[in-house]
Amino acid sequence: MIKKEYIRSVLNIFATSPFKPLVMHASKGGDCVRKLNEALLAYCDGDMDKVEELNREIDVIEHEADVIKQTIRSELSSSIMLPVHANDLLNFLKPQDSISDDAQEVSFWLTLRKIEAPDEIRYGFCALMEKTLATVELYEDLVATLGELLETSFSKRDVEDTLGLVTKVEEMEHQVDIIEKDLVKKIFRNENEIGALGVYHLARLVRGIGDIADKSEHAADRLRTMVLRR
Repeated sequence: MIKKEYIRSVLNIFATSPFKPLVMHASKGGDCVRKLNEALLAYCDGDMDKVEELNREIDVIEHEADVIKQTIRSELSSSIMLPVHANDLLNFLKPQDSISDDAQEVSFWLTLRKIEAPDEIRYGFCALMEKTLATVELYEDLVATLGELLETSFSKRDVEDTLGLVTKVEEMEHQVDIIEKDLVKKIFRNENEIGALGVYHLARLVRGIGDIADKSEHAADRLRTMVLRR
């Protein structure tokens, strides 16, 4: 349950800058993915109690992200002056919000079944999660530049720096995609050891983790559109 004081603090932040809540919201998504990284490591170690504990923590953070998202949407319906188009901001907010949603979904799937797979698959999951987290944290750095853009009235140099980070997020997501496909192949090659249900479960986890990086790339692309159309 989110306290009213928390909601008021979000409103106060929105009053000082229309971009600060977006940065806060992005950070909540990053927090979810960082917790998911911990949960994935615990999952690969067979510590299901830790997985359950972290799943509950992720649920709380995801709910906080939802509160910020709802606050942003409600405040946009007022007469507040924005340095960008409101529709562009909302189109950007949607995939950003999916980062925490997807992290929550993957976390839940981790709780459903213990991992029964060879070490190469466990290592593959760690590599996939590590690169996905790096993508999300680079995306957080990208969103943090919004405040700088506002302070400099979208100076040409700062806009170019922001757009450069968008490209880096896209490149990082491509690397995640390569790891994702390789891991799925390994899972299917070990079907005899893992079993059909195990293959389905692990493949679903791979797709879910990859989706987090994909949403980061999608949100970065929408941010680029929002900046260029201002």
